[in-house]
Amino acid sequence: MRRSESRRLDSNDAAQAGGDETRRWHEVSRRRLLRASLVGALVLSGVVAAMLRARGYRTPPGRKLHSLSGWQFVVVQHAARRITAADRQEDSSIPSADEVDVVGFVDAWVARVDARLRRDLGRFLAYLEHAAPLACGFGSRFSLLAPFEQDRVLTSVQSSQSDLLRAGFDGIRSLVFMGYYRDARTWRAVGYDGPWVSRPPGGWW
Repeated sequence: MRRSESRRLDSNDAAQAGGDETRRWHEVSRRRLLRASLVGALVLSGVVAAMLRARGYRTPPGRKLHSLSGWQFVVVQHAARRITAADRQEDSSIPSADEVDVVGFVDAWVARVDARLRRDLGRFLAYLEHAAPLACGFGSRFSLLAPFEQDRVLTSVQSSQSDLLRAGFDGIRSLVFMGYYRDARTWRAVGYDGPWVSRPPGGWW
């Protein structure tokens, strides 16, 4: 191969490598921008929630909260109702999230974690309450939406392209399931007959 042709090939290889590197840089930049935008949205949602949290939220009279604020209690309550709803569709005798007091469990559990985790949970709940409905085209906050609209918002967050939002959804869903399935009356929904230790004569169901 002549030296001039070799130089041309080297130049083409370098140009291609440079193009690949540029594309990778742009891809990383887009991911960083998206991540920064999502973090900003979560922080902004927290600020908005802080301003609105005393407006229109009702907790049960005499209910003592350990870690959740009043507005957070309401958001978790509505999310828990929808997350556990599918397990009750075929059997109305299975208790609801309210009957099992899932939100009370979450409130007590969150009181035992460190301040950073409580802060992150608060930011996610603020996003779910105020920003996530807007992203789905709803003009109202999550806790005031109809059940099927709440399902749409939760599905949107669950399937988000953001690792941060999906992790937030997984976290609140895990807390809800922990609170819900601690009650033996809910085990029939998943076909679980309960442990043999301390088993009642008639079974757990």
